[in-house]
Amino acid sequence: MIAEHDRTQQSVRAFCEQRKVSEHSFYMWRRRLAGDAPPVRFALVETPGQSAGSVAAAGEPRIEVLLASGERLRIAPGVDAATLRTLLSVLRESR
Repeated sequence: MIAEHDRTQQSVRAFCEQRKVSEHSFYMWRRRLAGDAPPVRFALVETPGQSAGSVAAAGEPRIEVLLASGERLRIAPGVDAATLRTLLSVLRESR
């Protein structure tokens, strides 16, 4: 899509609206494909006594992210994708 946009005379906004893609996603992928974005790394996190396939208890976080600063970010079940995208964006910008 990035290459396709480069061949058009459309603004990014119009191009994304026509293809039902968010501008944020377009710019994120353009940056990542250009090699400017830091790699995203994930790791499987298990709590003691809990296997990866087990269901978390009510209110218990499903995902825990250990930041380079040593701080832990706990994400509860049911968090919507838009909130997670915003969170990742903020974390990337704060580096």
